Amino acid sequence: MVPILLCSVVAMAIVIERFWALRPRVILPDNLVTRIWQLHSRRQLDNARIDEIRDGSALGRMLAAGLINRFHSREVMKEAIQDTGRQVVAGLERHLDALGTIAAVTPLLGLLGTVLGMIDVFGVIVQAGVGNPEVLAGGISKALITTAAGLSVAIPTLMFHRYFNARVNKLVIGMEEQALRLIEVMKGEREAAETRTP
Repeated sequence: MVPILLCSVVAMAIVIERFWALRPRVILPDNLVTRIWQLHSRRQLDNARIDEIRDGSALGRMLAAGLINRFHSREVMKEAIQDTGRQVVAGLERHLDALGTIAAVTPLLGLLGTVLGMIDVFGVIVQAGVGNPEVLAGGISKALITTAAGLSVAIPTLMFHRYFNARVNKLVIGMEEQALRLIEVMKGEREAAETRTP
């Protein structure tokens, strides 16, 4: 029971931390690309502004990597965003492996507790015989409690693990869309200016 209780405490801490860390408005702030474009069109997009964008959100960190390379080709800008994006996604998925491990391990811990409890029950049978069913029933019920406890921790943990994976996937898709939009806005404007020049 002690390892199952420890797993439940760790799982609860991870769930609370992930709910706090994966808030959409923190990861994907509204109209960030529009604000970047406004700064760019006013010629106010300097290194200090790019540092502010980088420190503001996970999306800002990705976009800042592209903005540093905005004077290079589209491919260089896109590659910089993708490289940073992989690190950002790893941060979003932090602790989810641990949550999945807890969901997988706690039923096994419960089963182990049940098996050990049943071994104790059979030890009582050897010593006292089967003449007292109350002793046997009490021992069996204690043994089964660990399985119930393991499942009680594993089921919600698995649900939260799946939920957070889905939320991370949704956030990643949103960040990719915004990053592509930034590339199109920055490079489309530059390429249009180049085609207008005789």
